[in-house]
Amino acid sequence: MQAVAAAELKQIFLNDIYAIPDGERINQCQQCGTCSSSCPTAARMDFSPREIIAALRAGLLDRVLESNTVWMCSSCYSCTVRCPAGIKFTDVMYELKRLGSRYGYINRKSTTAQMARVFVKTVDRTGRSNEGELMFRYFMATNPLKGLGKLGLSLKLLLKNRLPLRTHRIKQRESLKKMIAEAEKGA
Repeated sequence: MQAVAAAELKQIFLNDIYAIPDGERINQCQQCGTCSSSCPTAARMDFSPREIIAALRAGLLDRVLESNTVWMCSSCYSCTVRCPAGIKFTDVMYELKRLGSRYGYINRKSTTAQMARVFVKTVDRTGRSNEGELMFRYFMATNPLKGLGKLGLSLKLLLKNRLPLRTHRIKQRESLKKMIAEAEKGA
């Protein structure tokens, strides 16, 4: 990870976005707010999708990356589907996550970013998500005492066979790892 000046970071981001099919459409944003009003998690974000474009234009991309915003995106594609300019905003959010991770612009105290990291580690290890392992690792990384407060719920789920104790691994995990490695090369 290296420190990058805000102007250089903006140019790196734009180059990466322009490389996405139809990525140049980001320049056609009219600031209409359709993306933000379509987003089910915008109210929880420090910057709404519309504000991200405004921050990019104002050279404040580093502030967006250090916020919780990109980690709150649920990847529902509502913003992308409804955008009158055809901007693939969900792809923009993924690029922001990659950029923040690559250059160290992640708020290390953010529990949403921590959840994303734990999720990726769990899927990398087993090839799929396992709710029990995911929550255990998340609470151990963020606040173990808060996890103790969830033991009652965990026990209820366990008794109803809704929380497996054993992680089921997918077959051919090595093939999945190879696909992920190839995808990361292109990112």
